[in-house]
Amino acid sequence: MTSNSPFEFLLPDVGEGLEEAEIVHWKVSIGQQIEVNQPIVEIESAKSLVELPSPFAGTVLDLLAKEGEVVRVGTPIIRIQRSTSEPVADDKDGTGRTEFLVGSVSKGEGSRRQRRTARNYGNDAGSTKSANENISPPPGEFKFPGGLATPPVRKLARELGVDLDAVFGTGPEGSVTRDDVQAAAGRVQHEPSVIQKSVDTDRESRTPIRGVRRAMAEAMVASAFTAPHVTEFITVDVSASMHLLEQLRTQPKYAGIRLSPLTLLARAMCLAVSRTPEINSSWDEGAQEIVTKHYVNLGIATATDRGLLVPNVKNADRLTLNELARAIAEVVEAARTGKTQPAQMVGGTMSITNIGVFGIDTGTPILPPGESAIIALGAVVQRPWVVGGQIMVRDVTTLALSFDHRLVDGAQGSKFLADVALMLQEPAKLVT
Repeated sequence: MTSNSPFEFLLPDVGEGLEEAEIVHWKVSIGQQIEVNQPIVEIESAKSLVELPSPFAGTVLDLLAKEGEVVRVGTPIIRIQRSTSEPVADDKDGTGRTEFLVGSVSKGEGSRRQRRTARNYGNDAGSTKSANENISPPPGEFKFPGGLATPPVRKLARELGVDLDAVFGTGPEGSVTRDDVQAAAGRVQHEPSVIQKSVDTDRESRTPIRGVRRAMAEAMVASAFTAPHVTEFITVDVSASMHLLEQLRTQPKYAGIRLSPLTLLARAMCLAVSRTPEINSSWDEGAQEIVTKHYVNLGIATATDRGLLVPNVKNADRLTLNELARAIAEVVEAARTGKTQPAQMVGGTMSITNIGVFGIDTGTPILPPGESAIIALGAVVQRPWVVGGQIMVRDVTTLALSFDHRLVDGAQGSKFLADVALMLQEPAKLVT
């Protein structure tokens, strides 16, 4: 392999088993000189917005995917003429693929057909085998899963409203051709439509659901209809917590840190877990076991322009209040600016959603998939409250705890919520 051979960079799996991502914005252009680790493209997967760096220096020859196009993992997205001054990694396996920082690259156009030929059933998108391996489709099936097709054919299918999974491929290796798509479109056009789409754009508008929004919708439906939810509520006098926050904001070690009732709630949840470990569990369907976690990866529900994200703070139970406040600020900022890393979106054990910022008193939160508990923090408002037999004006909020009733019974859920409420009512323990 020569150092000046053109290379194709394949879209990598930037999460855990992701199959596709949208090309949001190219940061380079054809003819541009690029350096190692220079960001070349911004992509949006089902989990987050991610910048992909270039694995080597060189010149951009071609952009193989357009902005707004949804691309499957393993598909070439950019062709680069590698710099002659830079060494080339050895192609040890003979497949034309060389592993770099992210994804992989291939030796020009010839290896693209090899990757298509090598794709096999039962593997994640983008996985490969040797081109010499004999790969047979299942009995009675003559097309590849996912509708094997070139990007132009996929684009045509989207424009004509054709589902590639339902198209019989007549091209090489069972791939779907333009003629196949056009023929399928002809059949679709002659079929009666059950639902007529509105053409009055002044009265209706349509928003494609993909990326983060689609993942959120699918996850919430799966959670709601898989985990039996129970929700309990408690209204708490948090006047002492609000006073504590005012005191902490004057201390130098909290300078520049955003402190809020959510900060104290997060700390209280981490401490309350020690008395009710069942609240921090997950359900293993395959093994039919309850898995109790001895760590807390605390999810913080964050509203973003791309939809709701729930990045989590790893090992939140091991952090001091100061450290926890900083960690929460970091994951929230990353989510809002589209910089959340895939690792921050997986492995959560319990979560918080702060609906109080919208002036909402309470709600019934849905569990993030795989988690056993989530607390909704309502608005902190001043209300008349009985203290020592006297009616006084106090800062009050309502907490709503939803939990998976397969993992947590009513007594356990009630004890956990009561512990959290007591710590917010008497918050001295939260700063120790």
